Amino acid sequence: MQSKRALSTLLSLSLVLSSFAGISTPAAAQEFSDGKVEQVFGDWQIRCDQPVGARDKQCAMVQNVTAEDRDNIGLSVLIVKTVDKKARIMRVLAPLGVYLMAGLGLRIDDKDIGRAGFVRCRARGCYAEVILQDDLINQLSTGQKALFVIYDSPENGIGIPVSLKGFKEGYAALP
Repeated sequence: MQSKRALSTLLSLSLVLSSFAGISTPAAAQEFSDGKVEQVFGDWQIRCDQPVGARDKQCAMVQNVTAEDRDNIGLSVLIVKTVDKKARIMRVLAPLGVYLMAGLGLRIDDKDIGRAGFVRCRARGCYAEVILQDDLINQLSTGQKALFVIYDSPENGIGIPVSLKGFKEGYAALP
């Protein structure tokens, strides 16, 4: 029952606007992928940058991965806390050309978590984002492997594995 609630929460919150996070999505992806690596926790990095006009630096927990069988298809997974520290957001940058209607699927340790919708596409790719609830954070913290699934057609999913090694420690250290 709890996994159905997590799925419902994941799906219902998938269309969160980027402005809610206090960071513009394209700038955030650009800054964090190019930002200074502050710490490394397993397969996750905490990257920080000082956005133009911002008083404080902003940090994200980041992992960039490619599909095991297609090295030209990759994802960037970012975990950020909102400027007011009241919400936690997971943003996933997928390549251009994904089939948007299918959304982004997530499995953790072979357990289907659900799908999130894409909220926008920009020059660097298409973004899906969700507000992280405690139950999903717990699954990510205790799991071994996440599998994000993008689609290039309604029937063809491409699984991209993301290691959860270091997620719990990195998340705890994320400013």
